[in-house]
Amino acid sequence: MTDERARAAARRASARPTWRRSLRLLADFTHEQDDPARFYGALAADSAAQLTTHADLDGALLLDVGGGPGYFRDAFEARGACYLALDADAGELSGLGEVGPRTVLGSGMDLPFRDDSIDVCYSSNVLEHVPRPWRMAEEMVRVTRPGGTTYVSFTCWWGPWGGHETAPWHYLGGGRARDRYTRRHGHRPKNVYGESLYAVRVGDALRWARSRPDADLVAAYPRYNPRGTHWLTRVPVLREVVTWNLVLVLRPR
Repeated sequence: MTDERARAAARRASARPTWRRSLRLLADFTHEQDDPARFYGALAADSAAQLTTHADLDGALLLDVGGGPGYFRDAFEARGACYLALDADAGELSGLGEVGPRTVLGSGMDLPFRDDSIDVCYSSNVLEHVPRPWRMAEEMVRVTRPGGTTYVSFTCWWGPWGGHETAPWHYLGGGRARDRYTRRHGHRPKNVYGESLYAVRVGDALRWARSRPDADLVAAYPRYNPRGTHWLTRVPVLREVVTWNLVLVLRPR
């Protein structure tokens, strides 16, 4: 086996949905507030490895919708992708300093790209932050070339982290969770229910993906869960709680 093939095999192995991977990610996720570099760096590396199981990134033109401060840029470029980033928030884009090259300021619900112009269109944990999530998903499919890959994942509303920093009180309602957080901390949460955080559900996502006339759904699974739990996405109601984060992979026709 050549060195390049060995490295590719190691990258694929790092994304295998094992219990060890899930526990490693959970440990990293607990440091989102006190060590964001560890949190986002681990998430970006895992995401790039996982995406290689669905698409060849070497030489691919990849658009990251909601790219943020640059952790994902480094991870995808390390795998040979030509990385484009789009974000609606200039502050998020400059979180690590200067804004990186090939960066666009714009809305995920109205992507400023031609039809069929992108090899891989990717979005991580953005869908729950836009008021029209399926409009954004449709835009991602639109700009992806036929035979390319559209990958979108989001934090599920009824999962344990659906309310983001207001969890688990979101189970009593997003507005109540938002108001409780404000009273307790003296300021509103970063992710404000009804303004920058919305309830996006697994069932709605699957119905949307399966109804697309312009793309085939090739995969749908809980992003961080071990493989032995993937069947739970087929169980209504239960899947809303245990999925945590859902991945949809579509292949435009």
